[in-house]
Amino acid sequence: MKNIFTVQHTQSVHHTNGMVGSWTDWELTELGKHQADQIAVKLKQELDGKDVVLYTSDLKRARQTADRISQQLQVVPVVRKELRERNLGKCCGKSVQWLRENLECDEKTIDDRLFSDAESRRDVWNRLKPFFDDIIADDTENIVIVSHGDLLSVFNSMFLGTEVGALNICEMFGYSGGVSQMIVRDDGKRIIKRISDMSYIR
Repeated sequence: MKNIFTVQHTQSVHHTNGMVGSWTDWELTELGKHQADQIAVKLKQELDGKDVVLYTSDLKRARQTADRISQQLQVVPVVRKELRERNLGKCCGKSVQWLRENLECDEKTIDDRLFSDAESRRDVWNRLKPFFDDIIADDTENIVIVSHGDLLSVFNSMFLGTEVGALNICEMFGYSGGVSQMIVRDDGKRIIKRISDMSYIR
């Protein structure tokens, strides 16, 4: 049986200053650091003594969350660029207000791009899929993944076995600091045990 824990990075500076997250490399706030420590302690209680592989996005807010978890689990995070948040192109480094005022395309389908140099949801799916297939296929029994809200919503759909087109009609988003637990049984059946559980940060 395989246990997969996904962690949406905790509170980042861009959650407090009205700026776009995306590929802009924001740090965690002091509250975010405390939240990450809380998650780390609770994950240690569940995974103590077990072999664990910890993957993280290379963006600073995810890395800082993962670093605090790694200290408790005593593992070295594996950095994967595939776990980055969706690239929103030219609005990176801009405010959310700027995004709203300069939006080039309303996002109605998985192929729409908010800006000409941004990623679509399909682009994110295609970027993530090889990594997803690898972790499902390998023999690691306990996996922790630290990433971002938009990316993890795509991960959730993949785990449920949907095709990319399903993102046109449904999605499963979480909250900053939310922890999800997914199980892959030996017979291959996939089970979502909890989704965006916020009790980990309390």
